[in-house]
Amino acid sequence: MQTQKQTRHLVFSALCAALCVVLPLALHAIPRAGNVLLPMHIPVLLCGLACGPLWGLGCGVLGPVLSSLITGMPVPAYLPGMMLELAAYGLAAGLLVRVIRTGRPLLDLYVAMVLAMLAGRIVYGAANALFLRAGDYSLQIWLTSAFVTGLPGIAVQLVLIPGVVRALQKAHIL
Repeated sequence: MQTQKQTRHLVFSALCAALCVVLPLALHAIPRAGNVLLPMHIPVLLCGLACGPLWGLGCGVLGPVLSSLITGMPVPAYLPGMMLELAAYGLAAGLLVRVIRTGRPLLDLYVAMVLAMLAGRIVYGAANALFLRAGDYSLQIWLTSAFVTGLPGIAVQLVLIPGVVRALQKAHIL
């Protein structure tokens, strides 16, 4: 039974990593869609919430690398920051969904997701401030890029992801 579960998680994680390539391509015609709608964040959060921290971490690292290699997005200058941010998303989502227990599964999912989103943004900001763009990065730039520009993407994530996770659980897919 454990092997079947691992196989399901492997397949689902691979699907999520593939979505990290496909979703940004699908939105490529929209100017700045990557920064505004955050299409890679959706499959990574979904993977972490549905499959656990290690699968989410792997998807968070592999997804942007595959996308960069196949499509050139993200460009190499932004790839390390995105890898760190998305790896933190997947890892935190997977860990938090396992430990948060309010007695209300949908609330657990939302709390885990919001905290994972904050963790990813903090990792992204810290990485930029400390070594990726040291001296060229400010609190204002971080707040704008992490919370203002991506607000539509954050809203999409909050609406879409919990419903998808619950549907996958009800269908006994995960």
